[in-house]
Amino acid sequence: MSIVVTGATGNLGRHVVEQLLEKVPADQVTAVVRTPEKAADLAERGVKLTVADYSAPETFDGLFAAGDKVLLISGSEVGNDRVGQHKAAIDAAKAAGVALLAYTSAPGSLTAALADDHRGTETALLESGLPYTLLRNGWYHENYTENLAPVLEHSAVTHAAGTGRVSSASRADYAAAAVAVLTGEGHENQTYELGGDVAWSFAEYAAELSRQTGREIAENPVSVEVFTGILAGAGLPEPVAAIIAGVDASVEKGELVVDSGDLSRLAGRPTTPISEAIAAGLKG
Repeated sequence: MSIVVTGATGNLGRHVVEQLLEKVPADQVTAVVRTPEKAADLAERGVKLTVADYSAPETFDGLFAAGDKVLLISGSEVGNDRVGQHKAAIDAAKAAGVALLAYTSAPGSLTAALADDHRGTETALLESGLPYTLLRNGWYHENYTENLAPVLEHSAVTHAAGTGRVSSASRADYAAAAVAVLTGEGHENQTYELGGDVAWSFAEYAAELSRQTGREIAENPVSVEVFTGILAGAGLPEPVAAIIAGVDASVEKGELVVDSGDLSRLAGRPTTPISEAIAAGLKG
């Protein structure tokens, strides 16, 4: 029996594997990767590596074994057939008879187009009959704090979220919840709505950036249409820009406020404050 993590060299997957290694022996962890070279350090520590690619469904054939606990981390290629990609992994897991398949989804309250692939995957997972856990991850701090250069260059936080609030948390927080499910008991056929303990507004985000930089960082609210144009102008493909701007529209409607407490309960600690993520982003 292995704990199998797909997308193991991705931003979230790395955190999950690192935290798993604090709880279980390395030979009980299997990292599914596209590029083994990126996981050479994990292999050196005793983690088993398997090569598979969401866009090549046949690579999942025979990848899982009976009794495995699997974390299916959603593919990152927004706009591709993510449901089809995920279904290939679900079908392979069903054929193997895994003990649990946990999937990183999106909050149940989110109606933005970004959630469509997640809903489709959830349906496929439930229809498979596999024991499942839905980890409905809210927004990540790092979505905002990993690329602060444009914000600092223009001294402005531009968004289309109005006065809406976001219950974001760090990738490490969401990873801790996944690890709790993968190493614990009693999580079969459960749905967890995951978000940070404290919801913040973009006005508060801009104020915290101002405090930490010692500069006046303005809040610049714009319409969804204008924001889509700004993102496209920065080089994002128009459909992707529209999807990201659409998330801000959902924020304005309150769809990214998650107050279930599930994340800190599973992680066994309070979630990371946005101020810490901003500090890390400024250092980076």
